[in-house]
Amino acid sequence: EFRWIKRMQGNHLLEYRYKSPVMVIGEEQPKNVFTELQVLKGHYDIVRFLVQIDDLRFASGGDDGLVLVWNIQTGECLQELRGHTQQITAVAVYSGPTDGTHVHLLTASSDRALSMWDPDTGNRVKTVSDLLSSAKCLLVLHHLDLWISGGNEMCMWDRNFSLLWRTDHHSDAGISAMIELPKNCIAAAVDKEIVIYRLNIASSEEDTTVSEICRLTDHQDSIRALISVSDQLFVSGSHVGELIVWDSLNWSVQASERILWGEPRPAPQAEIKLGAQKQSEMSVRHLASDGEVWE
Repeated sequence: EFRWIKRMQGNHLLEYRYKSPVMVIGEEQPKNVFTELQVLKGHYDIVRFLVQIDDLRFASGGDDGLVLVWNIQTGECLQELRGHTQQITAVAVYSGPTDGTHVHLLTASSDRALSMWDPDTGNRVKTVSDLLSSAKCLLVLHHLDLWISGGNEMCMWDRNFSLLWRTDHHSDAGISAMIELPKNCIAAAVDKEIVIYRLNIASSEEDTTVSEICRLTDHQDSIRALISVSDQLFVSGSHVGELIVWDSLNWSVQASERILWGEPRPAPQAEIKLGAQKQSEMSVRHLASDGEVWE
């Protein structure tokens, strides 16, 4: 199960967020800006992915191999996308330049399969299986009507699931995250490095290739998250709490910080309960941005 909560500032609703099960927040806290709205049940194992489909729906993917489509307003489960036999490793929303308002869902799984789903009907419309390795992340290039899967190798696909290009084998860590950058570039996190690729766009999709431009080696530990803040900046976060802000055009470091969490202090009232984790166990696993700030 997972929980929708809302963050308030005065009487204004700022955003919805996912509440981690390791934190229990008491409603009586005067400084608590989160209010639990509803508990959504449908998964049988850990939920790892939440993606917004449109203004009315979102999808969740978990270790049970299920992808569920939910109504944002009511919390009703609209569709169960069944087909993967192992845990979901990535979920992305796909819409090409000719699709208009209709969207599809792309999913990757540890069963080494990639699938495209229609969230309106719950049908699996495309699939490819028996990949060399499972994909850990997906990146949709909407303006090109292409998408990329990343794992121990990087593969570029068209909407018909035709393989257009593939890299050589990466390290055992593989590609953990990808984002699109300006000027047809892509940033891919590979262990401690960020690899910058450039798409060489051809008139025919079949002739489009990808070439490696450079590697950014400023992180000291494995990179767990990448987020594009704007056309000028992107941010990366590592396993040991490093945050680095990069220039999206020349890939130079603009700012950096090492976030350290100490042991939680005992409180007289157990309104917030955090598992006692050592600093080495705390890491940046997710970053989000509204285009102006990131967190």
